[in-house]
Amino acid sequence: MDEKSEIIKTEIIRILNESGKIRGNELAKRVIEKVGNEKIVFREISELVEKGEIEKTVHSRSYIEYELIDLSESVNTQLKNLHNEINLIFEEIKKFQNSKDENFSYHERLRNTIHLIQIIQSAESIMKLLSYYSTFKKDKMFSQIKRKINDCWDALMNSIIHQPEVDFLNEVITNLHVGKKNQNNFN
Repeated sequence: MDEKSEIIKTEIIRILNESGKIRGNELAKRVIEKVGNEKIVFREISELVEKGEIEKTVHSRSYIEYELIDLSESVNTQLKNLHNEINLIFEEIKKFQNSKDENFSYHERLRNTIHLIQIIQSAESIMKLLSYYSTFKKDKMFSQIKRKINDCWDALMNSIIHQPEVDFLNEVITNLHVGKKNQNNFN
């Protein structure tokens, strides 16, 4: 019973995170479709309201809305943290571009470039996942982060293009394992 209760609570929070403010009947209907029965779902919703995790707004007896507490603040805080990380990545790329005086070896430059690509790809993946949640997508920081990620890609590609070795891009692609499949992993 306790495990099912946690599953229902998680589903309630996921739906509220995805939808923002939602009518009580719609919330219950969507949760019931995935897990649980009506009585348990409404009991879990009430328990989340009592704990202060979600807010209940009663407009009339038949029109009740629920939303996560301080969702927009939470979303904005998470996006600001991600934006700060992207800025650090961008600064690292700029520092790498400006470090031509230090004469890094070919392999050091290659490793650093691949590392930066993987970090940017990871941030881009997070943004792709968040884009499926309207509450994240609506926040003003969302578009700023996407632009900064594009700036990172531009700066990194500019750095790759200006490497003295002709085959540097080919070596980066080879080391990223693009197009290589391990046949043993299938079946």
